[in-house]
Amino acid sequence: MKLLSTFVDVNLKKQTMKLSPTEEELMNHLWRLKRAFMKDLLEAYPEPKPASTTISTLLKRMQEKEFVAYKTFGNSREYYPLETKESYFAKHINGLIKNFFNDSPAQFASFFTKKTQLSDEELIEIKASIDNLLNKK
Repeated sequence: MKLLSTFVDVNLKKQTMKLSPTEEELMNHLWRLKRAFMKDLLEAYPEPKPASTTISTLLKRMQEKEFVAYKTFGNSREYYPLETKESYFAKHINGLIKNFFNDSPAQFASFFTKKTQLSDEELIEIKASIDNLLNKK
């Protein structure tokens, strides 16, 4: 029974893992580049660039959280994301809906359309997307 409990705890922990803002910034570079060596990641940052030790530390934490992996080439590591940007973002949106909108996508959509400053054109685009999804069912 303890083994099952540990398995559940580990899986729940993995599902709720989030990236810090600095990890998200690095992850955005990695999503854009798809695969990258340390030098590529450093080049992706604007000036003043972070220290390579900072990037190394972030990558190590992101590996522990199972967001990033690497392949070794000699003394170099080529990093790549283990989760897509779309999947990561969807988890955040679903968490937001659950925690702030009583697990109601309709409440979220209502809030989003009323409280953001969407143009008529953007609202028409959203409506068209919804209509497309409804027509596919």
